[in-house]
Amino acid sequence: MSRSEAIRSALVASARRLRRSSELAAEVAALEADDDDRDEMLAVAGLMESLRAPR
Repeated sequence: MSRSEAIRSALVASARRLRRSSELAAEVAALEADDDDRDEMLAVAGLMESLRAPR
């Protein structure tokens, strides 16, 4: 692999990571803004807590 190919490969990989990071951040923001999803998350957390073995 030539030096320029290695640089290009590194740049492409970095761009992919940034895009995935941006997409994940957008998905998290959408879920945080979804009241139904938040209610379901809290209900599941409550259920999981009720099923936890006593300490």
